[in-house]
Parts: sequence; structure tokens; C-alpha cells
Amino acid sequence: MFADFANHWIIVGLAADLRAGKMQPLTVAGERLVLFRDSEARPAALIDRCPHRGVALSLGTLEGGIVECPFHGWKFDGTGANCLVPWNPDAKRDQLAATALPVREAGGLIWLYTGFAPTTEPAPSETLFKPGVVLSAQSALWNIHWTRAMENMLDSPHLPFVHKGTIGRFVAKYRHGRMETEWFEEPYGARIENIIEGKDKPSRLDYRYPNAMELFLEIPGRLMHLMAICTPENQDQTRLTIVTLRDFARSKLLDPFFRRSNRRIALEDQAILESSLPAEVPPAGQEKSVRTDRPTLAFRKLYFERIKGSSASR
Repeated sequence: MFADFANHWIIVGLAADLRAGKMQPLTVAGERLVLFRDSEARPAALIDRCPHRGVALSLGTLEGGIVECPFHGWKFDGTGANCLVPWNPDAKRDQLAATALPVREAGGLIWLYTGFAPTTEPAPSETLFKPGVVLSAQSALWNIHWTRAMENMLDSPHLPFVHKGTIGRFVAKYRHGRMETEWFEEPYGARIENIIEGKDKPSRLDYRYPNAMELFLEIPGRLMHLMAICTPENQDQTRLTIVTLRDFARSKLLDPFFRRSNRRIALEDQAILESSLPAEVPPAGQEKSVRTDRPTLAFRKLYFERIKGSSASR
């Protein structure tokens, strides 16, 4: 299970969007899943497949934190335990469980473990715990392998070319100058700093292993960061989720404004990235690279050493 993406804590959405009484189906690395809140309002995740005849549990109903299969009415709680087998009061329900996955709520986000026995816990960004910070999120499906999307989020030199009409215009005048790019390993992944033309204050973004980026935007007196999460749905499609973190314009009524702005920027990336060949990033030596490619080359090293080839089993 979770081929080439196993045994990682990943962000799968905002905690506020996972409401009691409603199931959220999703696909991660080829596995069909369903999220919901259990009878204690805790987040839960099951493989979206009834152990009886394989149908999608997400097509059923959720009542009191218990999922009822739409086919034969089998019921399961957040741990996957079988609570009812209609017509069979003598059924050995302890042998008829659904498959549950570890899931946590932390920093206003829902975290899923792409495996079954985590040895660590999620490591949310410290930004999520700063006073007054609010979150909004949006997602889109890209027809590209997730590694191309992820390394694009770590790449700063493309900004004045792909985003010349949006965020790239702020650095366009420096595009013929020199950029120094540094990759500093951190417990959560890495800190990336870019210095353009010797400026004292570098721009910063964080790579949060395995599939997220946090961009630190410089707005005097205000906090605004963007998180981009690149989640593989399958080998050919990536779910890009953008989370805006801000301590101003905090009303939910303003969320559509931030979503429109982010969508415009993401569409610029999508049009370019979906033309990439091969769709999955190749080993570093198979493409031409230069000094400012240090972050993407470091990501590729991590991908081939720690992520690609992984799988999960019970």
C-alpha cells in the first residue's frame, strides 16, 4: 500500500473542514480513503473499502461517528472495529474489521500517516501556533507526478518567468543578476534561503518533509505565509493544496479573495509543469542543472533515497 509514498505524516486538510456527521473521501498514492470524526469528535480514517465485498464506505452513511456500509449495512467505528453485521447476530465481528489508519489533529490541520505503525508524531510549523493566525485552504488536481510539483515549490529562479504577471514581477529586475541559494537541513526537512545581488536579508522558504513547502512572505507588520502540499493521488495526478496563514484580514468573508489570488498563481505553474517529460523527476544526472538548482537536487536525493520504493503493509 501507498507505493512510493509510504510511512510519512502528511497534511490532508484543515481541521475546521472535517465536520462531524460528514465523510470526506480522498485518494493518496493510489489508496482510496475516507476521513470522518468519530463518536468523540476525534478525526478518523479508514481505507475506503468494506472488508465484506469491497465497496466504498464513503457511499454509505455516518451517524454518531459510526460508518454504515451502503451495500449490506455493516457498521464500523473510527478504529475500524466492526459494530454490526445485519442478519448475523452470531458473526465473529472481531474478525470482520475495516482497515484504519493513524490520523491526528494538530496545528489546525488534519494529518494522516501513510502506513500503520508510526514511530513519530506530526511536526506542525510553529507558524500555526502564533497568536491571531487564521487558515484558509483550496486544492486542485494537476496531471503531473507529485515530485515535479514538489520541486517546483522549492524553486525560486522560475518566478520572474512563469509568474511575470503576478509574484514574479517583484524580482524581475534582478533576473540577469546573481542569486545565491542555500539549503540548510532541519529536523522538519530544510530551510532554503535565496540572496539576490548580495542583499542583506535573504528570502526564505521551508521544505517540510516529505511533500510540503512553507513560503515566508515579507509584509511589514503582518504575517502571511503560504503552505503548498503536493499529495500524489496516483502516478499521474497530484492534489495541490494551498493553505494561507495570516494574522490580518481574518474574516472568513475574505477567504475567497486569497483563494482567487493563489489560484491565479497556481494555474501559471500548472500550465508549465504538465508539459514536463518525464512526468516523474529523474535522477539528477539525467537533466542539466546549475548552481541555483541546489534545493531541487537536494529534494531529488531525498526522494530517491527515502521515499521512492517505499510501501506499507499491516
